[in-house]
Amino acid sequence: MIDIIDYKAGNAPSVSYALEKLGISCRLITTAEEIESSTKIIFPGVGSAKATLDSLRQMGCLENLHKKVIEERVPFLGICIGFQILFEYSEEDDTECFGWIKGKVKQFSKQLNPVPQIGWNEVKFTREHPLLEGVGQSNYFYFVNSYYAVPKENSVIFGLTDYGVNFCSVLLKDNIFATQFHVEKSGPIGLRILENFAHEKSNLC
Repeated sequence: MIDIIDYKAGNAPSVSYALEKLGISCRLITTAEEIESSTKIIFPGVGSAKATLDSLRQMGCLENLHKKVIEERVPFLGICIGFQILFEYSEEDDTECFGWIKGKVKQFSKQLNPVPQIGWNEVKFTREHPLLEGVGQSNYFYFVNSYYAVPKENSVIFGLTDYGVNFCSVLLKDNIFATQFHVEKSGPIGLRILENFAHEKSNLC
């Protein structure tokens, strides 16, 4: 069973629908108590970093989420905002984030057109991994982002994308896997990543 955190401001139902299409059992969770029993977690999101963190605080989920992912090392997939809030700081609304990954999130240059980046862009993966079975070492995925991550440690960079700057679009560290792009909106190739994450062979622990 995969738990999808539904903080009401994100796109959790879309991820749930994608998993159900693949025949993968999942549930939407909204409470700290539900997180306590999680064995795999997906944190999807749209919108701003600050609003996302505010919602999590109102739900009372921050402490239990940290315990499950950082202390118990439950496999975790972050998507879009669920990717950005993993870092220490975001320029978006001057927001202090989780700090699970060292680094910060910066805004794209206003000279780029358009911002936000909306649409398909290439991701070049930095190494092989079971999560990429059937995906290849590069492929195209669907993005919607005005901000991009700058990790302090190159070792966490799992995929790179060019949009005015060559930025980290996928990270992988221990049990934490996250994508700036929307896997649930990236067609068959995005669904394959979800499927790989769901299977035991891609267990990150």
